[in-house]
Amino acid sequence: MKVDIWSDIACPWCFIGKRRFEAGLRDFAHAEDVEITWHSYQLDPSLPERFDGTEVEYLSDRKGMPREQVEQMIEHVRGQAAAEGLHYDFDNLVVANSMRGHHLLHLAARHGVADAVKEALLSAHFEHGVDIGDPASLVDIGVQHGLDATEIRAALEDPQVRSEVEQDFAQARAYGIQGVPFFVIDAKFGVSGAQPAQTFTGALEQAWQAQHPLVMQHAEGAVCGPDGC
Repeated sequence: MKVDIWSDIACPWCFIGKRRFEAGLRDFAHAEDVEITWHSYQLDPSLPERFDGTEVEYLSDRKGMPREQVEQMIEHVRGQAAAEGLHYDFDNLVVANSMRGHHLLHLAARHGVADAVKEALLSAHFEHGVDIGDPASLVDIGVQHGLDATEIRAALEDPQVRSEVEQDFAQARAYGIQGVPFFVIDAKFGVSGAQPAQTFTGALEQAWQAQHPLVMQHAEGAVCGPDGC
């Protein structure tokens, strides 16, 4: 079974959704048969390489949201993250364009370490105040997961990698995805948002049953029913 996940590094619900999906997957009887592919999505492609301000200022200034509403929203997200064992530090978060981070993810996918690098990028951004637009920081993250530093630097500026990232954006538009995280199971079943773990388990089970329908055998045999045996 194949699960395609569209996600942005600069998306707080995407990290929470990753944790909840992982919990749902653990309760799925056929978890070992699930192949996960991470896809790129940008919530704000117009964001400069680095925004000179806090997350609260970014959302209130650029998105036109009242500051008090933003602060309440952030506290809510922080609480939801904590419930999943994540420790969001919005005070030290660096608001940066995530495009280079998506380049790194595509390189990581080529080497079979996309999930580990995705985890590291999300944690770096939301928990450790790392600038996910800074090439040096991205090189450090990639090297920690076995990638070659020279190859990383080249990939961060590679037009072919940029084309692959943009293909992810195009596929998201084709699916009608307007927010992330978004999970597509076997190209048939869509799950939008950081749903509870049991929702993911249920969706996986539904997709598995659709792929492996029960075949009834018609040999006669004694049975019990509502009217007796």
